[in-house]
Amino acid sequence: MTLIERGTLGGTCINTGCVPSKIMIRAAHIANWRTESPFDAGLSSQAPVVDRAKLLEQQQRRVEELRDAKYEGILRDHPAITVLKGEARFVDAHSLTVTLNEGGEQTVRFDRAFIGTGARPAAPPVPGLADTPYLTSTGALALDTLPKRLIVIGASVVALELAQAFARLGSQVTVLARSRLLSQEDPAVGDAVEAAFRREGIEVFKQTQASRVDYLDNLFIVDTNAGTLQADHLLVATGRTPNTEALHLASLGVETARGATLVDEQLQTTVPGLYAAGDCTDQPEFVYVAAAGGSRAAVNMAGGEATLELSAMPAVIFTDPQVATVGLTEAEAIEQGFSVDTRELDLENLPRALVNFDTGGFIKMVAERDSGRLLGVQAVAGEAGELIQTAVMALRARMTVHDIANELFPYLTMVEGLKLCAQTFTKDVTQLSCCAG
Repeated sequence: MTLIERGTLGGTCINTGCVPSKIMIRAAHIANWRTESPFDAGLSSQAPVVDRAKLLEQQQRRVEELRDAKYEGILRDHPAITVLKGEARFVDAHSLTVTLNEGGEQTVRFDRAFIGTGARPAAPPVPGLADTPYLTSTGALALDTLPKRLIVIGASVVALELAQAFARLGSQVTVLARSRLLSQEDPAVGDAVEAAFRREGIEVFKQTQASRVDYLDNLFIVDTNAGTLQADHLLVATGRTPNTEALHLASLGVETARGATLVDEQLQTTVPGLYAAGDCTDQPEFVYVAAAGGSRAAVNMAGGEATLELSAMPAVIFTDPQVATVGLTEAEAIEQGFSVDTRELDLENLPRALVNFDTGGFIKMVAERDSGRLLGVQAVAGEAGELIQTAVMALRARMTVHDIANELFPYLTMVEGLKLCAQTFTKDVTQLSCCAG
């Protein structure tokens, strides 16, 4: 087997995405708790001195450790895999040419091929932007100093995670949202995150677009419909673009949509024998979707029959509070023709949140009205990411909200919020004892 990689082994997640961003977010979370917590009346607090260079060194050291342990080391020890360092382009459905990083070209012939080229940060066509040294998520995660003032263009996952992290480490942050925060989610989700941001001093401009960007005297000047803003750094996080243009897919008849390779349930493209998975395809951009797709594609390339089913796909946004979702929102369920019933549990009614003195957020359940079958869950809570997989399993098992309400959940956990939310379909949970079954 031949593996072709033009850059660093391991892809986005380990190198410039999930791993470094979650390390930075965790450090920022700790900095925030040292500055302020719900227990400051009895525990002293003091804003920490942030040494971004040392945090970056720690971050990158862990990235390098994981890259070697999970990718480079495995490939070194696997005699059946040949690694070519260079950029590939398809010649036909059974051969490709690799422009080698060290110079020259090499032709590789194959029976089947897998495309996993991922995606890169995209930039909106704002006049002047391309002529400035703006940051993408990749550059922002590699900064060894903290911006004094940071403007973030974008209001989805990456934009909001990094905006809050920089704010908690000491930057003055302004977020520009073209419509609202997390516009693809239930409106209550974006509202809850916006409220949390405003409490922390993060400035949020909704219904705001940049019309021009200039960079003068080490200062970004951003013209918007809400006025002119200035900052010493500008982060653009408005989406990603599939890395497919250099592959010459159109010449083979591989169909794409806005650069994303179209695949079926078996992860096969529109050309037999060519498979793809991950952010270079039209699948959801989550690393676990990419990993699951890649493993199933490998099975199918070897003659097996594996499919990737995404009806119960969890998603987590690592803001604070976290956002975690699975299944359908209320609007999506109605659009698909369901007659729905919904309930929303305020975290003021969740014992774990109460004892944490951290009740900002909610858990919402969407159910089919007649059967009570669970259709979706949206949670905004301090540890929402740790509870959502229980909802995934319930959704996968086609459980009803009544089934969930009757399950045993450990007391004083965040996941108990699923039980309590399910109970609200038939009970007034404000009238229950703390650990009512």
